[in-house]
Amino acid sequence: MLPAGPLMTEHRLIERMISLLDSEFETINKKGRVNITFLDQAIDFIRTYADRCHHGKEEDILFRELKIKDLSQAHKKILDELIKEHVYARENTAILSEAKNKYINGEKANIKTILGQLEKLVTFYPQHIRKEDNDFFIPSMSYFTKEEQEDMLNEFWEFDKKLIHENYKNLVESYE
Repeated sequence: MLPAGPLMTEHRLIERMISLLDSEFETINKKGRVNITFLDQAIDFIRTYADRCHHGKEEDILFRELKIKDLSQAHKKILDELIKEHVYARENTAILSEAKNKYINGEKANIKTILGQLEKLVTFYPQHIRKEDNDFFIPSMSYFTKEEQEDMLNEFWEFDKKLIHENYKNLVESYE
């Protein structure tokens, strides 16, 4: 299996969540109220699964290794774009979370910000995923030997195993 395989599999689950966010966007527009429980869980999904787990493997492993390769100008350009897009997703998720918290605290006008951020994320993720799947992941595998690809897959598995421990260590430390 190519290291692109697990990343593309993760994309399928992210796409399913984005579809749910799109449905929530439509529901908020029609009913004028926010499903806070769903939004909390969706924000956690984006932060933990899409960003820390998925983007973490991309940035901390795949992109790190690609940066030491002699990439074509086209692939270097896409790599730089993808890194910026990850920052964009983090920033918009943070704004969504903040607007949700204000909405919970009675600032109902933040529903507009919630809608705006949902729209940005629902528009962003499909385009971002298409770029990675179609223009970057498979072609980038050619920069690696079979052994390097196998090492990367092993590092992906180790990354995932450590993630839950890191997540809950950070939780405890935040309360301490």
